[in-house]
Amino acid sequence: MSIKCKAAIAKGDGSYSIETIEVQNPKEDEVLVAIKAASLCHTDHDSLNWGKPIVMGHEGSGIVEAVGADVKSVKVGDAVILNWATPCGECFQCKHENEHICENNSPVVAGANGYTPGHAHKEGTTWNGNTIERSFNIGTISEYTLVKESAVVKNPIQDMNHSSASIISCGVMTGFGSAVNTAKVEVNSSAVVLGTGGVGLNVIQGIKVSKASKIIAIDVNQQRLDMAVEFGATHTILADKNDKGLLNAAEKVKEMTDGRGADYAFECTAIPELGAAPLAMVRNAGTAVQVSGIEQEVLIDMALFEWDKKYINPLYGKCNPQKDFPKIVEHYHKGEIMLDEMITRTYPIEDLEQAFDDMLTGKNAKGVIVF
Repeated sequence: MSIKCKAAIAKGDGSYSIETIEVQNPKEDEVLVAIKAASLCHTDHDSLNWGKPIVMGHEGSGIVEAVGADVKSVKVGDAVILNWATPCGECFQCKHENEHICENNSPVVAGANGYTPGHAHKEGTTWNGNTIERSFNIGTISEYTLVKESAVVKNPIQDMNHSSASIISCGVMTGFGSAVNTAKVEVNSSAVVLGTGGVGLNVIQGIKVSKASKIIAIDVNQQRLDMAVEFGATHTILADKNDKGLLNAAEKVKEMTDGRGADYAFECTAIPELGAAPLAMVRNAGTAVQVSGIEQEVLIDMALFEWDKKYINPLYGKCNPQKDFPKIVEHYHKGEIMLDEMITRTYPIEDLEQAFDDMLTGKNAKGVIVF
């Protein structure tokens, strides 16, 4: 029996609208989820221009409405967190514990303009009588969505606030995982975070959980720096917008780190001109991490690599969803990281335009669509 529901549809030409879609029952390896909260990030706004209609959204939390015959990990009524990096479990990368860059199912790595075998059957979702794909294989800005079993993780805290759970799906995982899984920040180390928006704040939380002794936050917005302190930064630098490559800020970092530079630096601004900036912040043999997903050409003075510096460009915080999501929830339960405090505002789906405006103007640490 099909369900008719509201969903945000990106038209592919820069526009979107709130429409009625029809969602079918799950096939053997699929799960039907009633979405309760879908958090927003810049990728959702980018999806307006992907050249084809899609159900928007790639971060979410909800309740299992129905399961296919082969589904074992969840049952009807379970609270789940949605995961867009749906591993196949069989490819080279999955077997090397790199499920986040699965060669078969990842909507980022496997290509096909976002559609891969990690997507539930296309006929399961229709709009105006035609099949429609779901953003990043999951399409969470919808009252209901149909996904593969690998796209859901049972929440260890079944009564957790869905808005707080929804932000784990991408922003929290990307930031937290970049510090904990990718850089593997060490105890008593020093780290710099460039850009303290939603992702940057979660990098800070990952660094804090790793028990670094010095966490330096850099931003051009004093309000964001104040928030960074609340989330764990020990020092702040208010950057000048005219500081090219943040080289002056880098000198201040060195002053704070015995003249050497930090052990780690994380770029979270998504500004191509700052792609090389973390290299200027780290000491010799330090690690620079480009978290924000810059894909434009970046020119780098190779002197910034001197000497023995590493530069890493991770995807999704090297996420292993079935292991990492429960770990993040456990840290939250113990009060070691903050999620509730990160949600600046919630919106009904009808106010998506306002939610995007607030995100793009930097008003929100995280905005969430609630159903």
